[in-house]
Amino acid sequence: MNEHVSSLYVRAHELLNLGMDGSPIYSDHFARLNREVYEQALDLYNTLEGNTPEEEAELCLSILVALNATFYDNGRKQQYIQRLLDRCLNVLDKLPDSLLKVRLLTCCYGEVYEEKLAAEAHSIINTWDMASLTPEQKEIIGELKNMEENQYPFEIID
Repeated sequence: MNEHVSSLYVRAHELLNLGMDGSPIYSDHFARLNREVYEQALDLYNTLEGNTPEEEAELCLSILVALNATFYDNGRKQQYIQRLLDRCLNVLDKLPDSLLKVRLLTCCYGEVYEEKLAAEAHSIINTWDMASLTPEQKEIIGELKNMEENQYPFEIID
């Protein structure tokens, strides 16, 4: 299971960051990657649950990231996301403070913008040694900051 979950997370992350390095985005590659990520997310959603809180958190996180990265929607995408958020809320209290927990809190915050989620993520981040952050820690700190500063990225606010 971990191999499929990790693969989905990596591919969804690739899709979210496509072209960010200045390389061109080819429509055929973009469409194929979107379809593959969406189908893989639905396959995992429909067939798996984690055996441990960490596995469940990784699974939910990967599927949420994948659904957010894709433009496909079979008409039930928001239902899937809501069920995943419910699963996340059930597992968050069982997770130790970790990068995985911060990622899951940040992803959930990006869906509902509930300040409690961001505050908990910040309380974990504040325990990290800022002088020796890993690239993954730096990335999630940036994602959380971006979400907090841009809560309405698709709306024009006067």
